[in-house]
Amino acid sequence: VQLQASGGGLVQAGDSLRLSCAASGGTFRSYVMGWFRQAPGKGRVFVAAISWSGANTYYATSVKGRFTISNDNAKNTVYLQMNSLKPEDTAVYYCAARQGAATMDPTYDYWGLGTQVTVSS
Repeated sequence: VQLQASGGGLVQAGDSLRLSCAASGGTFRSYVMGWFRQAPGKGRVFVAAISWSGANTYYATSVKGRFTISNDNAKNTVYLQMNSLKPEDTAVYYCAARQGAATMDPTYDYWGLGTQVTVSS
């Protein structure tokens, strides 16, 4: 399984970005897809997750109401729409995949390389 994240960049506070994660090399019907982020000097933390069917979504408290996770099964792609960005959202964002139930723990089976998001004040 390979995961390719893209869509990061440098934006100002209040702006929006959409991250994409293209998955390949597997059958994903039983997978949960997640986004995590890691700020400089800090650990990797959960942002959002979605069941492959799209029926269930999960968010960290810090992003609820601002970020939306979605997927396009036909394209094997998961998106993270990030609105009202804040400087504290600055981090490297990683997409991840695991079989079974969603979890906020970074115990996912597969990880992409990450994409940098920088939000200036």
